[in-house]
Amino acid sequence: MRGWKGRGGWQQAEVPSAEDAAGWFAGRLPDGWFTGAPEITVDREEILVVGELPPLTDEFADDAARAAAEAGRISRFREETRERRIEIARQAEHRYQRKVAWGARVGDTRELFTTLSVPVMTRLRQPERQVLDTLVAAGVARSRSEALAWAVRLVGQHAEQWLGQLREAMSTVDDLRAKGPDLG
Repeated sequence: MRGWKGRGGWQQAEVPSAEDAAGWFAGRLPDGWFTGAPEITVDREEILVVGELPPLTDEFADDAARAAAEAGRISRFREETRERRIEIARQAEHRYQRKVAWGARVGDTRELFTTLSVPVMTRLRQPERQVLDTLVAAGVARSRSEALAWAVRLVGQHAEQWLGQLREAMSTVDDLRAKGPDLG
């Protein structure tokens, strides 16, 4: 079902609110999985749960050896918790009507697993297509799709503070809309 949602245009059917997702996961995750509360990120399609694993205490010859040990710790966590993560994800997916993705962090290493890759469509004029084609021709990306994803990641890295402020402003607008008169 689709419906009109003000200036934002046509949107997909409403999914349940996930405002309580951080609390739900805090209560549902087994004790000892993470050193603190996991980072919970929610959008329309996915809930991403990323937790900090206990730090490594061994000495390492160099940064490469430390990074390999951190990757190994994350891999072990992924394997040892797979069945429980699947069970928790099924419950959350039923509750929030979104897929659940997982990740873990140790030291400087952060890995995501079971994440979604959601297709989006855009219309680009020739100058924008030429930018993507240049990235493909230069070997930065294998396709226009990959080039566009690369560009979006780059903008996200360099504009994170501004994007955070924009998200806050949008949240305030949503709150005001919800308090406004019901026109339907």
